[in-house]
Amino acid sequence: MGVPPISGVGHEDQAGSSPADETQNSLLARSLKKQEEHTASLTEMIQEAKEKADSQREKFKLAKTTPRYGDAPLEAYARLSRARTQAQVSSAAGYARRRLVQLQAAQRSDPDHADQIKAAINQLKKAVGRAGKKKLELTREQLARARQKRMARENKRREEQRIRQELRREQSMRTIRESGYFRETEIANRLADQLSATKMELRQQAQQLGAAQTSIDAAVQQYSATVQTADMDVSATIPQVDVQA
Repeated sequence: MGVPPISGVGHEDQAGSSPADETQNSLLARSLKKQEEHTASLTEMIQEAKEKADSQREKFKLAKTTPRYGDAPLEAYARLSRARTQAQVSSAAGYARRRLVQLQAAQRSDPDHADQIKAAINQLKKAVGRAGKKKLELTREQLARARQKRMARENKRREEQRIRQELRREQSMRTIRESGYFRETEIANRLADQLSATKMELRQQAQQLGAAQTSIDAAVQQYSATVQTADMDVSATIPQVDVQA
């Protein structure tokens, strides 16, 4: 007996394929293709969000230079240190008060540098108070020099020498204190800069995370909606099979 050719079976199977099966296979293939496309779209959206965050970081780096608010108290202390008379001390105190008013206004208009402004304001307030203290010191020194001259006229050499040494000691102590004012201000400025930079970095990171999370959530929602729509399309086109037939 001859064996039927195998190719005949293949032709019968192909001939037995119904149009409904071909439609179903086509819809399934289309649905899988849509899922692949939206998966790629999700990856692209995440990458785009990351690039946008990186671009925002570069904008922060290229932003304008921070105003040098800390220079105001340094200048006030420089004027106070150079002052040798009551009038010069008053002038230094006046400068500190004027800059104090300006910085208080800047504190309302420039919240991004609030830490630097606050540190400068605190130092300027101290400068005004220290100017008042220096006026008292200059008054005592003036009285001490007057006593020294009187002791010289009265030939009281020992008392004159004692007053001179005391006067020099007080002047040296004041010079040391005034140099300390500069160091104190520089440290306050550095701490304020570090605090401001830390806050800016944390704010930037929060913005980046927020932007990335928003993009991801939107992409996931869009992807889920697309998949559900594709599944509904496939279900609607699949022919119903009568089990009781």
